[in-house]
Amino acid sequence: MSRSLGLPPEVVAYLASANRAEHPAQVRCRAETETLGGVARMQISAEQGAFLQFLLRMLNARRVVEVGVFTGYSALTMALTLRAQHGGDARLLACDVSEEWTSKARSYWREAGVEDVIDLKVRPAIETLEARIAAGEAGAYDFAFIDADKTSYAAYYEACLTLLRPGGVMAFDNVLWSGAVADPAKTDADTVALRGVAEKAKADARVDCAITGIGDGVLLCLKR
Repeated sequence: MSRSLGLPPEVVAYLASANRAEHPAQVRCRAETETLGGVARMQISAEQGAFLQFLLRMLNARRVVEVGVFTGYSALTMALTLRAQHGGDARLLACDVSEEWTSKARSYWREAGVEDVIDLKVRPAIETLEARIAAGEAGAYDFAFIDADKTSYAAYYEACLTLLRPGGVMAFDNVLWSGAVADPAKTDADTVALRGVAEKAKADARVDCAITGIGDGVLLCLKR
């Protein structure tokens, strides 16, 4: 979401001023996406972007997977950090099914000079991920950010975990789902799927995990 769950506007404004300044392309991406109406809620918040950049720096990440691109803010944010850390050796595999949204994303990536870092695949993400596994890329990635169709989170979990190296991290967005996951009366497919991925990670001996309240809730999984 474009603002972290429960944070009033004045706190969001403070976070924006306290965190490092965004690249002009990030500012334009967020501002233009906000004009799109209800779908703008699919964009991550600026403070969430700063958090992703911090995680990539901690990991010294060079290769990243993103599932769910939308208008490109999160990919742009991560690509800027990847390029700063590893120059031309940085790679971000971006997975989405929408030509409409990703065509907008490309304009921001070009503006920021990171388009060559991003390998965009417009097809069902699970097909792209399975193709990379089949091509021998298991264990080759440092980080994965998953922010796409919630009912496929369990499948993305397994595929991204396979692609990650030991010590790599997966981050799943929207795991609080505006608070719906805490309401037993909410039994729609998305809410059930989000509860399921949280329960899966908690019980999975292959990872260490924690859920944070940033954005709309982020589940972090560290591959052992």
